[in-house]
Amino acid sequence: MATKKSTKKTTRKKTAQKPAASKTRRAAPKAKSTQHRRGKNITGYGAGGVDNVISVEEVTRQVEAIAEEVSVKQLDSLVKGEPFLQIDDLRAGYGKMQILHNLNLRVGRKQSLCLIGPNGAGKSTILHAIFGFNDIFDGRITINNNGEERDVTSLTPNQKLSQAGIAYILQDKSVFPNMTVEENLWMGGFLMNKPVESKRATERVFDKYPRLAARRKHQAKVLSGGERRLLEISRALVMEPEILLVDEPSIGLEPRFIDMVFEILHDLQHGEGKTIVMVEQNAKKGLEFADIGYVLVSGVVAIAGEGDKLLKNPEVGRLFLGG
Repeated sequence: MATKKSTKKTTRKKTAQKPAASKTRRAAPKAKSTQHRRGKNITGYGAGGVDNVISVEEVTRQVEAIAEEVSVKQLDSLVKGEPFLQIDDLRAGYGKMQILHNLNLRVGRKQSLCLIGPNGAGKSTILHAIFGFNDIFDGRITINNNGEERDVTSLTPNQKLSQAGIAYILQDKSVFPNMTVEENLWMGGFLMNKPVESKRATERVFDKYPRLAARRKHQAKVLSGGERRLLEISRALVMEPEILLVDEPSIGLEPRFIDMVFEILHDLQHGEGKTIVMVEQNAKKGLEFADIGYVLVSGVVAIAGEGDKLLKNPEVGRLFLGG
C-alpha cells in the first residue's frame, strides 16, 4: 500500500511544507503501466504501475461505504456441511485496545477461507485470537468435530497446537537461520512427548518434500525465499494439525515462488484435508485459492462470499484487485 508523501516548495525567503493529508499520489513516469498508457487508471491494492494509489484511510472509508449487513445465516450458507472452525460474537484486541467487534466466522472441514481488507482492518488479529496470541474480551471460538463441539477460546497457543490441532504459520523470517533445515523441523515437534517422535515426523516431511530433504544439513539462512517459506509451512506440519492459520504466505516472494507456495497449500487442503484460514495481501491470488472470502474493515466483516464470486465483485476489484 502506498504511503502519503508531502512535497516541499522552496522560495528565496522561506520554505513551506505542504501538509501530508493528500489522499493520492502520482507515480513517477517510469512506473506508468500499460493500462495507463491505454487511458486506464488503476486504483486500490493492484500490483504493478499505477496512476493513482488511494491511501489506507480512503480504502477504509470506501469499504465502509459499500459494507453489507453480513448475517450469521449468510456465513453458514458458505460452509460445506457443518462449520468446523466457528467464531461467535468475538471481541478481541491487545491490552485495552479492542480491534474485533462482535465478529463471526465460519469455515467447514477441508475448506479454505481468505481474509482481505485494508491495513488495520483486523485480519491478522483474527488469526492471533484463534491461536491465543492476544486478549479476548468476549465471544467464543469453537471446533465442531463429528458433532462434538469444543470451546477452545481460552486455550494457550501450546494447547491450541497440541490439543486442538491448530497451527500458526507466521509471516516471513520465522525460521531459525543458524539452524539446519533438519533442526528447524525438529523444533516444530517441540511439544511431542519424546524427541524420537519429532524426528519421525521430520522424516515424513522429508519424504513429502524432497526439495527440503536435499538441504537437510544446510543452514536455513542459505535457502531461497521459496525454500524458506516451504520450511515454515513444513515445520507447522510436524505436529500434524487439522487447521492451518496462514499469515501472508506470498509476502516478500518472487512470483515463481508465490505460485509454488499456493500449490503446496492447495495440496494440503485438497490432498491432506487441512482446513485453512489465510490472511493474504495479494487479494487476487488469495481469492483465486480460497473457497470463501471475507472483506474486513474496522474489525468487522464488511462483505462475505465465495472466493470466485468476490473476484467478480466490481467494488472489491476496484479497491483490492487493481481494476
